[in-house]
Amino acid sequence: MAWELLFGSDIGLASLGVIVGVLVIGLVMGKMYASKADEESRKLGK
Repeated sequence: MAWELLFGSDIGLASLGVIVGVLVIGLVMGKMYASKADEESRKLGK
């Protein structure tokens, strides 16, 4: 029932889009913050 509502209705598809968008933004921000942290540690290490 829940899967049918998620994939079969407009509200469900909008919710799925929001969930996927939040996950993608989280991954991108995590990679960005990790690279900035590595850059700072290299800068302070020299």
